Amino acid sequence: MIYRIKHAHHHRTGNDWCIYPMYDFAHGQSDSIEEITHSICTLEFVPHRELYDWFIEKLNIFPSHQYEFARGNVNYMVTSKRKLLQLVKDGFVSGWDDPRMPTISGHRRRGYTPSSIRTFWEKVGVAKRDNLIEVNLLEFCLREDLNKTALRRMAVIDPVKLIINNMPEGHTEHLEAENNPEDLEAGSRPLTFSRELWIEREDFMEEPPAKFFRLGSGLKVRLKHAFIIECTGFEKDESGEVSCIYANYFPESKSGNDQSGIKVKGTMHWVNAADAATAEVRLYDRLFKVEDPASEEGEIKDYINPDNLKIVSKAYIERALLDAKPEERFQFLRLGYFCLDKDSNANHLVFNRTVGLKDSWAKSRKIKDSSDFLKVRILLG
Repeated sequence: MIYRIKHAHHHRTGNDWCIYPMYDFAHGQSDSIEEITHSICTLEFVPHRELYDWFIEKLNIFPSHQYEFARGNVNYMVTSKRKLLQLVKDGFVSGWDDPRMPTISGHRRRGYTPSSIRTFWEKVGVAKRDNLIEVNLLEFCLREDLNKTALRRMAVIDPVKLIINNMPEGHTEHLEAENNPEDLEAGSRPLTFSRELWIEREDFMEEPPAKFFRLGSGLKVRLKHAFIIECTGFEKDESGEVSCIYANYFPESKSGNDQSGIKVKGTMHWVNAADAATAEVRLYDRLFKVEDPASEEGEIKDYINPDNLKIVSKAYIERALLDAKPEERFQFLRLGYFCLDKDSNANHLVFNRTVGLKDSWAKSRKIKDSSDFLKVRILLG
């Protein structure tokens, strides 16, 4: 059977036709019309190949050829259109371009680069048996690409105030910071440093253990692009939470011209409170809490990771980020890679976390390059 008859209104042709070609008849012809050399399909299309070839031969049309390969299943993801549609309809994600979705639009909005996705699939290669690919490899490829291209910026997402005791009120130091140490042509940007700063709460401990190379009473640390400081004390609020940290800075320890002779093992990022901007930061994590959600029993919604998204409504960012463009990618120092989301406007910036800085994929694999260009259509069943 090569046609089916269906008396129904068609969304494009109306009621002009009631017969429609079956997949096996249309597949080879549409490939031939477009002169597809390699029609790449998943393994369930193997039984269809004989009929695919027969129609092409009998119609004497361009000799497209069908090749089959195993699905590229990535752990902690689902790629079934039916299950993805369920996630959208049931409101577990905001739409097909939600940054948690494994769609091209979702990956683009999250900050993935085209080259990182191509490199990932080059590393994985083509297989004839089903496998489950580590998502860590995809993240590894992404970090490798973003490390070369993403501009460096500073942001504080869980802020606590740091006051520099020995800096006069109203005094400002002007600093220079490189945009990307991996790309000398990326240039630099100006920073300001004054008496009050924002730092990450986790960078301070009241009673720091040995080998804690951040800030604590009596400890010294370098502020990135700025000065070495030494913690002198802190205050707590009524709930017992640290509300303010005090430190002295060493004026002769300025980055790029350090004449202090002081050696420190830690470096912290910061944002100048006097001219800091604010932004919403969306911290995305894996959508599912099990490695292979498609193979689990029950509903797909039962395996949703409850911590797949954390929203920081007010993070402090350096002013250079006010010039960010939609989908532009940045490395927030010590926090990860982020990109500007389409929900942003002039009065409210929104940044999506693309991936963290930690590389948890420890294996190394060789990539086999191919210079042959083939016109390819990929059909996923």
